[in-house]
Amino acid sequence: MDLIQQLEQEEIARLGKKIPEFAPGDTVVVNVNVVEGNRKRVQAYEGVVISRRNRGLNSNFIVRKIS
Repeated sequence: MDLIQQLEQEEIARLGKKIPEFAPGDTVVVNVNVVEGNRKRVQAYEGVVISRRNRGLNSNFIVRKIS
């Protein structure tokens, strides 16, 4: 195992974050924090995953909204 991969695994374990498994083509619901002035609310966003870049804790994905 590479040193960087080992450090990322330790960081994930330390933070206690669970990274769910999903792939392009899956339908997902993403909760987004929306700040309006002093108010803060959570808005659900449903869509299809069109791409995913795996970079450990710095992973990201693109979702196309389903209307």
